[in-house]
Amino acid sequence: MQPLDGVCVLDFSTLLPGPMCTLLLAEAGADVIKIERPGSGDDMRGYEPRIGSDSVNFALLNRGKKSITAHLKETNDLAAIKQLIAKADVIVEQFRPGVMARLGLGFEDVCKINPKIIYCSITGFGQHGPLSQIAAHDLNYQAEAGMLSLTSDDHGNPTIPPTLTADLAGGAYPAVMNILLALRQRDLDGQARHLDIAMADNLFTLMYWGLGNGLAAQQWPKQGGELVTGGSARYQIYRTSDGKYLATAPIEDKFWHTFLALIDLAELKDSAVMAPVRETIANKLKSQTLAHWLNIFEGHDVCVSEIKPLASAIDNPHFVARGVFNQTVSNSEGQTVTALPVPIDPAFRPSTSTRGTPALGEHNKEIVG
Repeated sequence: MQPLDGVCVLDFSTLLPGPMCTLLLAEAGADVIKIERPGSGDDMRGYEPRIGSDSVNFALLNRGKKSITAHLKETNDLAAIKQLIAKADVIVEQFRPGVMARLGLGFEDVCKINPKIIYCSITGFGQHGPLSQIAAHDLNYQAEAGMLSLTSDDHGNPTIPPTLTADLAGGAYPAVMNILLALRQRDLDGQARHLDIAMADNLFTLMYWGLGNGLAAQQWPKQGGELVTGGSARYQIYRTSDGKYLATAPIEDKFWHTFLALIDLAELKDSAVMAPVRETIANKLKSQTLAHWLNIFEGHDVCVSEIKPLASAIDNPHFVARGVFNQTVSNSEGQTVTALPVPIDPAFRPSTSTRGTPALGEHNKEIVG
């Protein structure tokens, strides 16, 4: 048995935060029923690239779920949804605040149908507050939370992050954590819960160090001025002579001293001013190829890594040995693609290596009749 066997989740969400949340729940054994618009379904179904006729993005995020279609504004469909709600354990939705209530599916409405429901609302700015009704995406949440102010290019301009940090680390992951906590609390008191997951709020947790510096010592972090924003020679990206890059993070003295000794700059080990140290190390490292330096660092604890392209990173023997990419997902036509790795321990995940992604409305007859 899996940890969430017998837990029924109704998923009203689209795109990324909610579907990622319910993917993790499905991988741990929950029965996830995705409720989609007739005709078009989840917006992600239309995304490129495709595997066969299906969106790869949709397939990766919706493996192992079921799909039904329903017009939430039509009486008969709404009645069928309410019948499902009566038997469900969890609802996940990510509409703007108030939308589900206007449909008659708000938390108070649902509690009248199912007084033990765990109702998880994922939004950018939460269920209340001046920004709660503002349209926004991941980049906006990072901007409002101050995260983008800490990124910079060589000219000091904020840069666009490669990860959807708010959607995932601020939305999907906290949603899963709080759903599991709510289910455990319900075991103790039998009560329903409305979980208000605000992606922008949760970004502050990821900047704990900056908040600590600012709130405790009024040393608010600056672009390129702090340990993890490029201000230190000990936590830096350096270019090699062949145009490749090394990620160097010998923060602790034991690593730092070894690193400097290996590149013949041991005299810098006690230098306190970082700017000239960074420049000296940069000049040293760009005098030789990446292969040269990797050979020099081999077998030594110096916290130095080659910056690998994503395409080669997935073939790294370490990740291959750990089976990170040993699962597959099949589309509605039976074609397969490597499944998205998820942070669920293998012991809690399905024993089958391939699971399907549902066609739009594939399970209407089975679930609704």
